[in-house]
Amino acid sequence: MVARSVAVVLALVAVAVVWVTNIWLTDRFTETTRNRAELRLSLYSNAIVSELQRNSVVPLLLSRDPVIISALSNDDHLATSQRLISLREEIGAASMQLLNESGRTVAATDRTKLGTQHRNAPYFVEALRANGTVFTITETESGRLDFAFSRLIEFDQRVLGVMVVEVDLRKLETRWSGGSDAIMVTDSAGKVILATEPRWRSRTLTEALDAQSAPTAISRAIQATGEWTGRAPETYLLGEAVLELEMLVPFRGWRLYSFVTYSSVRERVNAVLALEIMTFAILIALGFYLLSRRAVSTSAIFQRESAELRLLNERLQQEIAERERVEKTLEQAEQTLAQSQKLAALGEMSAAVSHELNQPLAAMKTYLAGARLLLQRKRPDESLSSFARIDDLIDRMGKITRQLKSFARKGEDAFQIVDLREALSAALAIMEPQIKQEFVKIERNMPKQPVLVMGDRIRLEQVIVNLLRNAMDATAGTPNPVVEIDLTTGETARLSVRDNGPGITDFEQIFEPFYTTKRPGDGVGLGLAISSGIVSDHGGRLMARNRTSRGAVFEMRLPLWTADSQAAE
Repeated sequence: MVARSVAVVLALVAVAVVWVTNIWLTDRFTETTRNRAELRLSLYSNAIVSELQRNSVVPLLLSRDPVIISALSNDDHLATSQRLISLREEIGAASMQLLNESGRTVAATDRTKLGTQHRNAPYFVEALRANGTVFTITETESGRLDFAFSRLIEFDQRVLGVMVVEVDLRKLETRWSGGSDAIMVTDSAGKVILATEPRWRSRTLTEALDAQSAPTAISRAIQATGEWTGRAPETYLLGEAVLELEMLVPFRGWRLYSFVTYSSVRERVNAVLALEIMTFAILIALGFYLLSRRAVSTSAIFQRESAELRLLNERLQQEIAERERVEKTLEQAEQTLAQSQKLAALGEMSAAVSHELNQPLAAMKTYLAGARLLLQRKRPDESLSSFARIDDLIDRMGKITRQLKSFARKGEDAFQIVDLREALSAALAIMEPQIKQEFVKIERNMPKQPVLVMGDRIRLEQVIVNLLRNAMDATAGTPNPVVEIDLTTGETARLSVRDNGPGITDFEQIFEPFYTTKRPGDGVGLGLAISSGIVSDHGGRLMARNRTSRGAVFEMRLPLWTADSQAAE
């Protein structure tokens, strides 16, 4: 009972504190928001006046320019437009036009306006009537408002023309649109002449506030409503409460209006209120904890003992079930282990056959196409060479299948003295159709003396073909693909294959079976694994690295055969 009473009292105190805090902070932050908005409004007003004042003296200065007066007097305006363009860049005006006494444009910063007629334009008519610089606002056919200063140009009491300088006030609208406030400027008649929302222009203040469609600028300015401010909202815009500020612009009775959102006020107040509510929640929870600590501690002991017994029972049941499941799975695993090993060996064998026969089959297809074309052209003698190569490839495929049949009993029965130069030439002959088809440039460097090793020539050719195929695949999509082949001798025979492709990204798995970076269907990932095994069977080593520049390098090292090595054997 005591705990419930304390909780009720603390809850009432929390509600009262939160209510008072909300009213006080809302008034304070609202006033701060108003002061900042007034400061921004003053800066906006100064920017308008500064832009107008900077451009208002330009017509006066240009009306006294002897070059312009001479051009109007002599009707010679070849260089006048260029002079106005250079002056506009220095002054920063939107545009400048020079009109003659009849209102025709004789010079302009925008050369497309040359020759246009402005006899009835307000800036021309009012400049002829006034003794000084006049300011006019003209609405174009598209609804855009143009602001301009104009002044009459006279010489020897004779009217020569009118200088018109357009003021670019629309750039101020662009700057205002980047902020969170909605801005509008009205003239002395209450008509909107500048606004962050284009729909407001040429309307009165009341009409603009009653606009139904939500503009882009205002959608940022009215995200929050005014019911949390603690005071009656000053203005409703599109059904939302906003803070309206007004300031007089010291120019022709213009007025500047700003509509500011309450969102920043609400966010700051909510942050403080959330902290207060969390504090009171912690105090209430602490009170309940202190009042019920003794009862909870006693109950916790019995609950802990009961929980421990339940956990122990569940653990024993899980262990019994796990042992039964392990015994069943162990029996099944023993039965399927032998069959799994057989299936794995069969899968590896079939993948190896597919990979090793792929290159000879591709070459045979190309030679058959060439032979068919030669026969169609009635050149059977030349087609015999293609059939001879196909016959060689068939023999090669037979040797490959015989080697794969003896997959489980590797030996050195077929080893003989092999010249790596001849093996390299044979591999290039097999790859010749693919090289021509993919436009790969082959650069090879071989010594003039034989490079002799002890091994199986067919299997060594398989390694070279795999290395060339990988290099050509790596250069796919590379402009100007190049594959460099270097055969050198030293302590060992070294055959290096370099490409200018993207290089190697995973060195740890590159020689693992079935690892490939190619798309599905383009390779099974056995080429480098088989090649590495063949090189190891020959007592050598197959290595890979990236070039200092772009590309990768694969290097095969084999022991050299010499007369001394044969005698040692």
